[in-house]
Amino acid sequence: MATDGSAFDRWLGEAGVARQKLTPEQIAVLQSGFRFQEQCGRDYYSLRVLGHYLLHCGTGLKVAQIARLVGVSRPTASEQQRLSSKQVVQTAHHRMAGRPYGKMLPRYAGPVAQFLITHPKASRMDILDFIERTWQVRVSTVALHHFMKKYGLDKAQRSLAEVSAHSSAVQVLDSASDGGPPVPSPSPEFFLPPHTTRGRSSSCQRP
Repeated sequence: MATDGSAFDRWLGEAGVARQKLTPEQIAVLQSGFRFQEQCGRDYYSLRVLGHYLLHCGTGLKVAQIARLVGVSRPTASEQQRLSSKQVVQTAHHRMAGRPYGKMLPRYAGPVAQFLITHPKASRMDILDFIERTWQVRVSTVALHHFMKKYGLDKAQRSLAEVSAHSSAVQVLDSASDGGPPVPSPSPEFFLPPHTTRGRSSSCQRP
């Protein structure tokens, strides 16, 4: 399949990318992206994969140009620029899983808090996957945001992440020192709000 003909030029033109201003290296990368698109189609998953590749392969193209090439808005492309490959797959999976979403119940607060204790750096998609695995229910990112805020889990996660980073630093210092025993870090549960500690309210204990 030739990619240097009218179809490739039309793809660039529709995205407002002037071929004469591109370097040979940029043209080669975009030609391979065009072939990928022609082979795999323009479905949501394929465009997300192509966009993620173009954003991270060092082409030197502007984010707005890449956004137009894959048919998304510039803010969407900018947001994807900050995502890892795993997060791109997770967001695509949740985006295409369908609606309606389930509800976040009060009894989820305790287990979610325990999950955050062992995974203080978990992303929102990691938490959504945990909820789906545990209760076989899919919830929206908006519902999770309000749930985390309502029960103070967003602040608790930030505190836990700080504790984790502090503990790692202490361990490094201890391993490099011949001094006394390391100073213990505070228990992660110390940073959790009353709703989510082991003495959580009865609303979170009901089955």
